[in-house]
Order: sequence, then structure tokens, then C-alpha cells
Amino acid sequence: MDADQLRAEVRDLLLTRRGRITPAEAGLPVYGGLRRVSGLRREELAMLAGLSVEYYSRLERGNLRGVSDSVLEALARALRLSEAERGHLYDLARAANASAGGRRAAVPQQVRPGVQRILDAMTAPALVSNARMDYLAANRAGRALYAPLFDSPVGVNAARFLLLDPRGAEFYPDWDSAVDDVVALLRTQSARTPWDKVVTDLIGELSARSETFRTRWARHDVRLHLTGTKRLRHPVVGDLDLRFETMELPADPGLALLVYTAEPASATEQALTFLTSWAATQDQPAPDRAR
Repeated sequence: MDADQLRAEVRDLLLTRRGRITPAEAGLPVYGGLRRVSGLRREELAMLAGLSVEYYSRLERGNLRGVSDSVLEALARALRLSEAERGHLYDLARAANASAGGRRAAVPQQVRPGVQRILDAMTAPALVSNARMDYLAANRAGRALYAPLFDSPVGVNAARFLLLDPRGAEFYPDWDSAVDDVVALLRTQSARTPWDKVVTDLIGELSARSETFRTRWARHDVRLHLTGTKRLRHPVVGDLDLRFETMELPADPGLALLVYTAEPASATEQALTFLTSWAATQDQPAPDRAR
């Protein structure tokens, strides 16, 4: 993300969030006459944040250079930002104030042998991904669970599989919701690591190849996706209702461990047991029929 893109990102975030708050929701009086804006006026938001209109106007033009944490907190409160949106605002401010020398190292693209041993020791489906949603490693159950993705011609990347592989819509019954998550997570990551060319290239590729991505990207949604439920439609065992947990790997910044579990004695638990057995048979070499 260059300086112009960063300013545009800040500007659009503040504009879209200001536009979604009505004066009534903010506790402001509404007098007669037509309003030309759907949400708050710039001067109304500045008043709620305790800022001068001139200073807030500078921020809304995309200039977060030198902005203090207290101002960021005031903006977050006035704009009623969610936890994910607040973090996104802080990430943008850090990017605006970062020097080239202060950039962090690139996210690793391989997992350490010790992490792979942890994966292999787990019975539940487990994978390691980076913030770009590349699946870098998995145990047998995890690879079986995401078999269509690991076999995808567009690469072992959740965003590409969801948006560019026709099987993505079949694998994710809640496809629209899954797309919302993926786009919001990429938006979050783009501000967290604005120097990461692989992230910006992925965003550019998806923007060029997917109208759905372009439409969702324009919403400027951001979110956290650390735990929750996920529905999958597996080509071997059918519908699965899973619970997932995401745990960051402190020794490998940018990598996270994803673990999937099912309710005890549920149909999904039985399906996972069968899937693991099926995966074991796929790993076995074909019998030698030579006489």
C-alpha cells in the first residue's frame, strides 16, 4: 500500500462509518429541512469526538500522520467502531507513521518441523495458515477435511478457492457469509502489513478476476475471525457443522493454528471419524498386481 492508497483507505473508512450513524442514534437534535447526507455531518462528528472541524477534516482527507492515541480513541467512540474496526484504525495510523526502516519481517511461508509434529500428534483436523489465508501445513485429518482446497488449481489459498474455484460455492453452503469473512479479513490484513506485496498482489488479483470481491471490498468491512462455527459440504461425507478455534503461534509471527471440532456424539463427529479413516486409505500405496 503506497501513501496515496493509505490515505484513500483512511478517508473511505471514516466516510463510510460516519455515513452509517444517524443524528438520532448519536443523540443529536434534528431540525427541519432536508439533510444532504445520510449520516452525520462532518461538523457533527467532530463535535462528538471533541475535535475542531478543521482538524477532523484533515483526518477525513486521509492524513493520520502524527495522530495521538487519544484522538484515535475519540474517533473510535464517536464512530461507534467495533473491536475489529478500532484495531483497523490503529493499524492504519501505525502504517501512516511508520518509516521504511520500521517495517517488520515478511511472514514466513513454511512451518517449522516442531509445528508439523504438533499437527501430526493431534487427532482433530488442524491446519496452519498465514494471514493471507494460505494453508501451509495440515495433519491428515485437516488435509482430508479441506481436500477440495488442497487439490484446487487456483492454489492452496482460502480466498482464491472461495472466489475463483467453482467448487468453492459447493464446499461452503454459507458462501455469501464466507465471502464476507474473507474480504473483511483481507482488508484487516492489508492495514496490518501494508508493505506485504503478496497481500496487495492477492487483493489486486481478486479485484481483477471477481466482481463479487470488488463489490464486497468497496464496503470497507473489517472483522476478527478467531472462533466460531463453520458449515462445510464435503464431497465424501456431506454436510459438517464444525466449531473452530484460531491460535496464533508466538514464535512464528503471522502464522496461526486452526483446529476444528464437532459436538460429541453428533453426526458431524461420526462423519469426521469416517473421513479420517478414509484419508488413511488414500495414503496407502496401491497393491502390486504384478505376477
